[in-house]
Amino acid sequence: MAITSLAVFCGSKSGNNPLFENHAKQLGYILAKKNITLIYGGGNKGIMGAVANAVLEKNGKVTGIIPQLLTDREHSHQGLTELIIVENMHIRKKMLYEKCDAAIILPGGFGTLDELFEMLTWNQLSIHNKEIFILNSAGFYDNLLAHAKAMQAENFLYDSFEDRTTILSAPDEIEKFL
Repeated sequence: MAITSLAVFCGSKSGNNPLFENHAKQLGYILAKKNITLIYGGGNKGIMGAVANAVLEKNGKVTGIIPQLLTDREHSHQGLTELIIVENMHIRKKMLYEKCDAAIILPGGFGTLDELFEMLTWNQLSIHNKEIFILNSAGFYDNLLAHAKAMQAENFLYDSFEDRTTILSAPDEIEKFL
């Protein structure tokens, strides 16, 4: 299936390593160049804002989905192609999943991990079969990947983590999948 829209799950903060935001911008430029619509959380801060602004800078399309509760905290982005304000986080996540053909996870916090694990779980349960990419910028997810291998070694997973995800070290590695 062709990827025409990509959900990006990432932090509403930039983190300490400038590479995180740099990779977000590079990804945004790639999405715009490939005419892939960015589907994301609708914020204008941190890595989240960086990827959206990069897509918009290159005249790409961006759909943001944000719950009313976060419109001030994450500074809802007012310059998007489409901004959808929803009632709560559950509706937000469901819409993000429905509107994307695949997802990529960039560095972030608890919310980013929540979105990753829900996507993985839904994939495992055959609720969807969307590709899931992890951009492991500067080894940010090395510990998580090691833990996934431990869960597999202890026989807690139905199939391997590697079968459910594609790990990337740089944004340009996604181009061959688009």
